[in-house]
Amino acid sequence: MTKQTFFIILLIIAPGVIFIGCGSSSSQEIRPIVTTTAGIIEGELDDGIFTFKGIPYAKAERFMPPQKPDSWDGVHETKEFGPIAMQVNSWSPDSVMNEDELFTANVWTQGIKDDKKRPVMLWIHGGGFRVGASDDPITDGKMLAGNGDVVLVSVNHRLNILGFLDLSDFGEKYTHSANVGMLDIVAALEWVNENIENFGGDPDNVTIFGESGGGGKVGTLMSMPGAEGLFHKAIIQSGTLINVMTKEKSTKVGQAVVDILGIKEKEVSNLDTVSYKRLVEAGNKALAKSVGVRTPGSSKMFGFGPVPDGVNLLQQPFTPGFSDLSKDIPLLIGTTFNELMRTAYGEKDLTLEQARQRLEKHYGSKTNEYIELFGNAYPEYTPQDLVSIDTVFRPYTIRTADARSEKRDAPVYSYMLTWKSPVEDSTRGSFHGLDIPLAFDNIELGKHWTGTGDDAYELADKMSVAWTNFAKTGNPNVEDELPSWEPYSRENGETMIFDKEPKVVNNHDRELMQLVKPIN
Repeated sequence: MTKQTFFIILLIIAPGVIFIGCGSSSSQEIRPIVTTTAGIIEGELDDGIFTFKGIPYAKAERFMPPQKPDSWDGVHETKEFGPIAMQVNSWSPDSVMNEDELFTANVWTQGIKDDKKRPVMLWIHGGGFRVGASDDPITDGKMLAGNGDVVLVSVNHRLNILGFLDLSDFGEKYTHSANVGMLDIVAALEWVNENIENFGGDPDNVTIFGESGGGGKVGTLMSMPGAEGLFHKAIIQSGTLINVMTKEKSTKVGQAVVDILGIKEKEVSNLDTVSYKRLVEAGNKALAKSVGVRTPGSSKMFGFGPVPDGVNLLQQPFTPGFSDLSKDIPLLIGTTFNELMRTAYGEKDLTLEQARQRLEKHYGSKTNEYIELFGNAYPEYTPQDLVSIDTVFRPYTIRTADARSEKRDAPVYSYMLTWKSPVEDSTRGSFHGLDIPLAFDNIELGKHWTGTGDDAYELADKMSVAWTNFAKTGNPNVEDELPSWEPYSRENGETMIFDKEPKVVNNHDRELMQLVKPIN
């Protein structure tokens, strides 16, 4: 038997990228290595995209503002999503939640330390201020980073009672407790500012974007002094529900929680040892006892969420606009046709007269006016459309776009997704969140929502390029792919309709939305 010689080749092929080859085998490995302010991390190469998951960006004690993460020696492996925030939901086991280790970011990029300053897009997950995480497959950043040549970042942060319990009445120590969940995102933006160049990103060109609760968080950041200068553009997808929590209400909730747990005022620090589930139970009772419980489907939010305190948060967003500190931020904002409405698309034989009868129960003598305005807005409507259109998100989005465009030093762009899910047996139409896999160009990962037909891929191509173009320049226009898309104003109401054949309309549904929910 002949003796075979093995040898290892270690070659740095680019700053931060190590190539390892074995001379006796065809196996070879590229190890993405990046130095962050806390230490060295190692990611992986996924279809040509450098991917890092579970990067520590902060640390925090319970109810306290976030601090810089602890530094580490050696190389920290970042190939798996980190733990998610503590929450009560029906899809995540307790084993994936960790109150101390949830402060992680994920990064997808084409280049590492290559001196190419790519636009940065920071995704903020939805779920209101109560649930959610950054590990949803449809928000995987590989496609956007690859096709759009941007650096995609997503983060986890504290939620619900751990993120927004106002204990400020119990001493200076708890001054910031009502907003620590949002302060976590500010800390993530600070981490981006300090580290993203090593991932091939431009810290001076950061776009924050999110859907539903994530869109609400984007709006909240636009009114937070601590976030000023850390982002430069904003995208709000179906996120304009109004948070009506006030400082007065939030302190009542905090007092009620302490009372229900039987903790004395001088011993409030004992909250640190209360189990999460017991804390949640007390929080639910405290809400019912003080501000009440939100009705599902309501256009207003309250409970555990950001609180205007004049320091960390100047005002609630969408009331109707944002703080002046974000007046220079270009904004892309929109909704889907059906959002969270219970639709009638499963009723194939629904007639116009039957739809009219249902509408009369709600609109009474204004039913004919409603149908006429609906026809003006959507000339090719069906009886199912008449009783399925969103009447919650869209009116507040119009109101916000109006206020923003009149008070801006930067453009506002408006959109609406009317394309309906073609998935077999789908009766949800253009539902809440359908724009996520389209904007992320993640049809394969979101096929349970979008299907895999040509229309889905073509629309995803157009929407994702519009999103990345906006991130690059503040202008979402896509030459030769979309109609000319002008900035929004109250007078022109210019809105891009994303459908099989995208088109631009002008104030097409203003009168209709004025009827269903006054927007002034």
